[in-house]
Order: sequence, then structure tokens, then C-alpha cells
Amino acid sequence: MSSDLNLLHTVPFFAVSNMEKSLRFYMEGLGFQIADKWIDQGTVRWCRLQRGGATLMLQDFRRDGGTSWSPEGPLGLGVSIMFICSDALSMYREFAARGLTPSLPFVGNGMWVTSLRDPDGYRVEFESQTDVPEDTRFDDKASDATA
Repeated sequence: MSSDLNLLHTVPFFAVSNMEKSLRFYMEGLGFQIADKWIDQGTVRWCRLQRGGATLMLQDFRRDGGTSWSPEGPLGLGVSIMFICSDALSMYREFAARGLTPSLPFVGNGMWVTSLRDPDGYRVEFESQTDVPEDTRFDDKASDATA
């Protein structure tokens, strides 16, 4: 078997400072569901979340032996995860309707792009292909002709 065929997919793995807050953001805000989890002393310590074909993992800062740690520097610094979707504009509307504040969509590199930061500062972006001109800004009040 070719080693290239052995790779199945990539799963982002985020260390989080507050699992409950992160789960609310990803599940209630972004619509992910828990596909697998590790519960320790009645608390979710690690989980794999899924929505459609997208997957990510979260784990709290608890180390073996029960002691906690926190990394040096701000979390999420320089980290962006791009979710390629069929319709980023519908994701923008969905997230806004759920009370989140996604960035106003714009066209960059031939794709509609909207983004948010999770509770730890990780940037999550949702993108979909379009033939709308570069640098176009989405106007939710305009007709779908611009979308």
C-alpha cells in the first residue's frame, strides 16, 4: 500500500481552557455534535466533534495525574482552521441567528469567507467558492444577486 493512501484525513486538535464554554460555542453556536468523548470524574476532558464532513477535537489543559497547566502566551495565536462548505453565506446567517458575531462575509481568492474566534482565540473560517468579484463585501439587505 502506498503511504499516500494510508493518510485518511486531518483533524484539528485544540487545547482549551474551559471545556464547557468551548462546547457551548462549537455545539450551540456552530452546530457541531459530539461524535466521541472521554469523561473523567464526570467532566468531558476530550471530545471529537463533527458536523457534516468536518471534524475537530478539543481537550482541556488537564494533564496526567490531575494537575492542570496552561501554555505560555495567548491561545489561538496564528491558528486558523478553514472549513470549506457549499454555502458560506448561509453559515454566516445561521451563526448570526444563533447570537454569534461572525465577520461580514467578503470574497477573497474566489471564495466567500466569514470567520469567528472561539473562546480561546482560535480562528475558525467558513468558505465557499463563488464567481463574485474579489473584495466584494456581503450586504445581507441586498438581493441574492450579489451572493
